[in-house]
Amino acid sequence: MFKRILIAALLATPLWALAADSAKATSAGADSAKAASGVDDKSKTTQRGKKMKACNRQAADKSLKGDDRKKFMSACLKSSAKS
Repeated sequence: MFKRILIAALLATPLWALAADSAKATSAGADSAKAASGVDDKSKTTQRGKKMKACNRQAADKSLKGDDRKKFMSACLKSSAKS
């Protein structure tokens, strides 16, 4: 029984290494595709963050809570996205 477990573990170890290498290659390929397309995730995140901060500030100024705040935030973020 122990021999079977040992053999299975030894056979599985190279597969884990291959999976890790393919994951690295996939992420490197995705990074090069982003660079080629000119898409900058960091600037998108920054823009979203700015919109979120502005909407949060407005909701706090209006002292909105619960469902009213959710509705306001949804409408605010949608209107920010259009402009």
